[in-house]
Amino acid sequence: PALRAVFEEFAPQGGFDAAVHFAGLKAVGESKLIPLKYYQVNIGATWNLLNLMEEHGCRSIVFSSSATVYGVAKDEKAKLKETDEVGVTITNCYGRTKYMIEQILGDFHGSHALLREGGGEGDGATKDWSVTILRYFNPAGAHFSGKMGEDPNGTPNNLMPFVAQVAVGRRPHVTIFGNDYDTPDGTGIRDYLHVMDLADGHVAALKYMDNPNNNKSGNGKLNVFNLGTGTGYSVIDMIDAMGKAVGKPIPHVVGPRRPGDVTVYVADASLAKEEMGWEAKKNLEDMCSDLWSWQTKNPNGYP
Repeated sequence: PALRAVFEEFAPQGGFDAAVHFAGLKAVGESKLIPLKYYQVNIGATWNLLNLMEEHGCRSIVFSSSATVYGVAKDEKAKLKETDEVGVTITNCYGRTKYMIEQILGDFHGSHALLREGGGEGDGATKDWSVTILRYFNPAGAHFSGKMGEDPNGTPNNLMPFVAQVAVGRRPHVTIFGNDYDTPDGTGIRDYLHVMDLADGHVAALKYMDNPNNNKSGNGKLNVFNLGTGTGYSVIDMIDAMGKAVGKPIPHVVGPRRPGDVTVYVADASLAKEEMGWEAKKNLEDMCSDLWSWQTKNPNGYP
């Protein structure tokens, strides 16, 4: 009812041209404990949104997916491409909901192509559906102003908010889950992406779908892009970089590996640059300094 009310409120003003679908539950570990809640919220919310968009003639959507759809890669040290296998080796319910939603979006987009071919979409006056799926790698950082940042409920599930809370004194130390991986320092490597570059990726996706005359247009198409930097940093790299931003070492201890963690997860984001003209501009230093700016201005999170 609440989402329907939003569409109905803006309908007299012309409604919406596009939707960016961020909403969902997103903690990997938690998803293993309450899987039904994850399937209900993540998939159910998408079903509701698509139905309302179709009803109100809003036929462009950007979906916030995740690199977790790749599961355990056959070659863990190779950069992941959009054409790589997805869905088969996913290790958690969160990732499976993202994969299922990608399949729903693909089926939904394909159904309209079939309707057009069969004459079921009218005279062509109806706008084609445009769908862009963005597979995030590891967002980090905060707005450079320090006014907007990540404020997790309870214990942070992601590395960098946890590191920031240790740095500000809210937690005693960071636990590194395993230091015996096949990497230079023994800790897992991930592709970290500044959250403002991530935001720019969504703007680029909306523009990409909006211009039917552009040679690189995503208008009327189903598009899938990785969003990452293409550079991997280990857990130790991230802790050390945050220490430099803070001006003191970050206390950390080594614990056992977590089930399902992989050695290396790095994006090949070249397709996003080629098609949308998007690429990450901010570096690791920016991520850490902006995160620290947010955390020092909000040591206990938002008031």
